[in-house]
Amino acid sequence: MKKLVIIAFLTSLLISSAISQDLGNFNKYFSDETMRIDYHHVGNAKDEFITLDQIYKYGIWAGSRIHLIDELNLGRYCVKIYDAGSNELIYSKGFDSYFGEYKTSTEGLNGIKKTFHETAIIPYPKNKIVFAMERRDAKQSLFEFFRREIDPNDIMIIKDAVKDWQVKIYNSELNGDPHSRVDVAIIGDGYSINDKTKFEKDVKYFTDVFFSQEPYKSNASLFNIYGVFRASEESGIDEPEADIFKNTILGCTFNSMGSERYILTEDNKAVRDLAAFVPYDAIYIMVNHPRYGGGGIYNFFCTFTSDNQFRDYLFLHEFGHSFAGLADEYYTSDVQYNDFYPIGLEPLEPNITTLSDTLNVKWKEFLSSGLKIPTPWNKTAYDSMDYKWQAERRAMNKNIAELKRNKANVDKIKAAEIEYTRKDRDHSFMVDSYLGKNENYGKVGAFEGAGYVANGMYRPMLDCIMFSKGTKPFCDVCKAHILKVVGQYTE
Repeated sequence: MKKLVIIAFLTSLLISSAISQDLGNFNKYFSDETMRIDYHHVGNAKDEFITLDQIYKYGIWAGSRIHLIDELNLGRYCVKIYDAGSNELIYSKGFDSYFGEYKTSTEGLNGIKKTFHETAIIPYPKNKIVFAMERRDAKQSLFEFFRREIDPNDIMIIKDAVKDWQVKIYNSELNGDPHSRVDVAIIGDGYSINDKTKFEKDVKYFTDVFFSQEPYKSNASLFNIYGVFRASEESGIDEPEADIFKNTILGCTFNSMGSERYILTEDNKAVRDLAAFVPYDAIYIMVNHPRYGGGGIYNFFCTFTSDNQFRDYLFLHEFGHSFAGLADEYYTSDVQYNDFYPIGLEPLEPNITTLSDTLNVKWKEFLSSGLKIPTPWNKTAYDSMDYKWQAERRAMNKNIAELKRNKANVDKIKAAEIEYTRKDRDHSFMVDSYLGKNENYGKVGAFEGAGYVANGMYRPMLDCIMFSKGTKPFCDVCKAHILKVVGQYTE
């Protein structure tokens, strides 16, 4: 009951704060339409630059007309829009990107340049603007590295109506004006024309999952959820390790960034073209596949597979990344990043900390009384159990991929997949049982092990959707932060 009271109180603060403001700046600088700025992000770990691609004008502006300046201080990049005449900052938004992750990869660190396509969505300006891009330096401070003037009356801005007879829109949950709601677009990949009914059912199913979880459940009226369907030529997506490739509308693939379970797409233009059929603040890419996999990048998009045993968890966990900018709290799984969180710097994300000052913990207002900081939790035994499973899991997945690649007997592949599913489920239950028996379970402290780092990085609670798989809540710190983000989209 105490947690729900806190949520209700925070929600009331968000709404009352928004009501106290007005639309003066929006009406002065913007019209109620959308400008989509597509650009290329090019470089490696050392060098990077931006080149503009195309600019579009369409639809109403889905975001808040009041909260135009981003005050969350999240993301390794930030788009800033200035009025060209006065040089006044009139819009900003922090974000992360696929390129930002590539910078930390071995290839990026080795100087190999690569190009990624990205998009900035802003309200349509009435007058000339300056489109600027900032990125974090070694001390986490933002600095500008790109600037370009844009004339909203430029004849080369694409104004084609968003239309495609092959696209079907499903209004899964509508609660009001897009300006005052978080508008979520669930777009599908790997759904063939024969999977259209399945897509509709999946959208409905995951909409129900979304609103079964706090803090979304108590704030359901602040969300609109849309499903956007366009058929892929084939069902499923690419599995490069298994030598399986599919012709799909968005080009999603396993093995992104070299990680077996990481699903992303580099076809950002296709993603934005499909999402543009509805007003959106956030994009889910729902992948039609039974294997475990997903990914989430802050204010970019997230992916999840629709049919694995942990699909509910994936759906909520990945949105925690892409919508709220929450960090992964786990640390035993393999990732392809190098020093994703630089040593000696406090992470920007609200749910992990280096604990450099034990008297001023990042989430001190949530701390349970009487707990030691850092908080003991029998980490050594957990590490032994989980690292052993991670090694076994990798070997089993490698074997399954090898069987598929070598075109082994279908029954043999199926048996290997069933065995993996069973062992993965059993391990998840074991983790839940182990953590649940700890005397500090359900309390807020500072538990070592978070953000892909076993030592020297801490999370708020023993368990959370951002820490381990299964049916469980967000921790108190994550819930409060999600509500803060929701407030950025309300009026």
